[in-house]
Amino acid sequence: MPPTRSGSDARANAAAGDSLVVAISSRALFDLGDSHELFEREGVDAFARHQIAREDDLLAPGIAFPLVQKLLHLNRAAPEAPRVEVILLSRNSADTGLRIFNSIEHYGLDIARAAFTRGAPTSPYVHAFGADLFLSANPDSVAQALRAGVAAATILPSKAPQRQSDQVRIAFDGDAVLFGDESEQVSESAGIDAFHRHETERAREPLSGGPFRGFLDALHRLQQAFPSEDSPIRTALVTARSAPAHKRVILTLREWDVRIDEALFLGGRPKGPFLEAFGADIFFDDSVANVESARRHVATGHVPRTPGA
Repeated sequence: MPPTRSGSDARANAAAGDSLVVAISSRALFDLGDSHELFEREGVDAFARHQIAREDDLLAPGIAFPLVQKLLHLNRAAPEAPRVEVILLSRNSADTGLRIFNSIEHYGLDIARAAFTRGAPTSPYVHAFGADLFLSANPDSVAQALRAGVAAATILPSKAPQRQSDQVRIAFDGDAVLFGDESEQVSESAGIDAFHRHETERAREPLSGGPFRGFLDALHRLQQAFPSEDSPIRTALVTARSAPAHKRVILTLREWDVRIDEALFLGGRPKGPFLEAFGADIFFDDSVANVESARRHVATGHVPRTPGA
């Protein structure tokens, strides 16, 4: 389970009115592929010249752009609900990052807070901003955020779902994402039969919280501001588990008193087609095989199992 926040953090969160805070890297929000290749090939000075020369050229939306757009729209759709705040984190300098803010303004994104680090890691600011979720195209930054106890995922090149919805639709894997990875370790070390015995014997013992437990809690608080039958947010658990291992999951979520709108127990079937049917704006999973299946259908975030997280 993510570490407990300090008293000062708790007071800051209370003052923020239980806002849902999402930190996102510039490469997850916008398509900066060409610029990043230039940075990798020729270094920071060439990158800076490139960005300044093109600061009036709009950036195309990136993989996570539709999700951010929908989340921010919740603030206009229900002003009385807890706010969603999106924080921009960029390894640009403030000077070269002007192009990013010009694009934010053009697309009408209500993003006011940002950190520009001129090549230094952005991950130290994820916790400082009180983020519930961090999305980045940089696996190292994601790993550092996870070690700090913040839900984080590496945004992968993905395909947008064909079936669009006005709802924010977020899907999660179970073990090693919403839940701890203890049960998954049993499956990996002793096989599927041992896993089912393990889960059956412990059916009434709640699973431990995984790296996305805190984000699910924050999302649930936001959902509670809306009538359940007309909520602009819909969640799904999409797991390789099947009966009899489903019972422990259901009882754990009941113990946590959080809401999951849909639960798909797939028994090892490829997740991509089911995520497309759900219309996920983003899906989070720790398995490389699962994210490879998912990203052909929906925007996908990889949640690495990070030692010490």
